[in-house]
Amino acid sequence: MTTSVKLRVAGFGMRSGAGLESLRAALELAGAEVDLLATIAERAEVLRPLAESLGLPLQVTAVGGVTTPTQSARVLQRFGTGSVAEAAALVAAGPRAVLTVLRVASSDGMATCAVAEGDRI
Repeated sequence: MTTSVKLRVAGFGMRSGAGLESLRAALELAGAEVDLLATIAERAEVLRPLAESLGLPLQVTAVGGVTTPTQSARVLQRFGTGSVAEAAALVAAGPRAVLTVLRVASSDGMATCAVAEGDRI
């Protein structure tokens, strides 16, 4: 019997000007232990301090065309997906990934986080 080890990825979306506190708050709201943080290239430098403080790797993902349960018309128009956080988590977790936590937002609305689980390769 083979047991599969899962990869848990926290995907992040954020507004310009989001800070470490907002990112940390969104991750805490997601309430999951994760192995990796992911976001789009335009926001990677904003997320890097959180990844470093947690000792986690950061993966930059392309999210255009990724279908997500949560839909924001503004985000869809700008990034080609309904939720950057959900799409980044799904892409980074791999081809058979599933969302375990839908997008949640920090109380100040500056950051969102979603968690996906996939097979560790």
